[in-house]
Amino acid sequence: MPSSTSAKSAKAIKAAGKSATATRKGGKGGKLPNQRQIPWMTIGAIAVVVALIGGIAWVLVPKIQDKRELDKFTPSAQQKDPSDKISGVVKKEYPAGLHVASTQRVAYDQAPPFGGPHDGSWAACTGVVYSKAIRTENAVHSLEHGAIWIAYNPDKVDQSGIDLLKSKVEGKPYSLMSPYPGLDSPIALQSWGHQLKLDKADDKRVTEFITALRLNQYAYPEVGADCANPTFSSDNPPPFDASAPGPDAVPMDGKGLTQDPSELGGGGAPSMPGGISGLPGGISGLPGGLSGLPDGTSGLPGGIPAIPPATEGPAAEQPEQPAPTQ
Repeated sequence: MPSSTSAKSAKAIKAAGKSATATRKGGKGGKLPNQRQIPWMTIGAIAVVVALIGGIAWVLVPKIQDKRELDKFTPSAQQKDPSDKISGVVKKEYPAGLHVASTQRVAYDQAPPFGGPHDGSWAACTGVVYSKAIRTENAVHSLEHGAIWIAYNPDKVDQSGIDLLKSKVEGKPYSLMSPYPGLDSPIALQSWGHQLKLDKADDKRVTEFITALRLNQYAYPEVGADCANPTFSSDNPPPFDASAPGPDAVPMDGKGLTQDPSELGGGGAPSMPGGISGLPGGISGLPGGLSGLPDGTSGLPGGIPAIPPATEGPAAEQPEQPAPTQ
């Protein structure tokens, strides 16, 4: 039989083994007393914030860059015609304020036209997208009011291109858009005295042209004129006439027409030959003529009395003049 000493030694060895095993398992419950917990919730929250900042930057940075780029095409007193920086823009000067009747045609020198004689009624240009082609004589008058006219060839621009152009016009003041059958390029942008023809609706020059010339006070004649026209039906506008103008069409110089002086005053309004001459020399080219001031004015009912010559000494008090009416 084993001695009592041997039995005690065996028990001691067994107890020591259990103690070592408990120590390796971390004491009570088998947990490591100094183990650090990973803060998964904090890490997740930080990841969400970083992703949010990245998403905002992804959206805003290109917009800020686009705005800075478009600032180069914003008109100012120092930069009256930023379209000079846009490649492909064609510029021509046209006399303003020359109106034809609704039954008359104009022998335009461009297609689409972007200046010259036009109908006395303008096409509504309050961000209207016309589904059918409209009479060019009405559209040209809209340009005289400072609008941008986007014309497109329906056979050369697909629906996605039309939708993209539409987004540039719909609901935007002083703009209109319509199909133009037979157009020699897919797209043509017009403002008074300016035109840009393009192949693609996503061409960045579309936005540049609009920025440079829509309501650019230095580049169109009838500054302050409205684009709303309740007498012009947007649903059923005067139709487009694709036929060539006949021999009775009004020429581009407006021969036989009387220039309306109320439509002059903007930066893009050269006068007709023989039109408004320098004051006080007078205004020629109107029925009956306006003879030179201060000698008086002929050709008006009752005339305008001569302005007396200036005299030395204190200026005489002048009566208040009534406000001009349109």
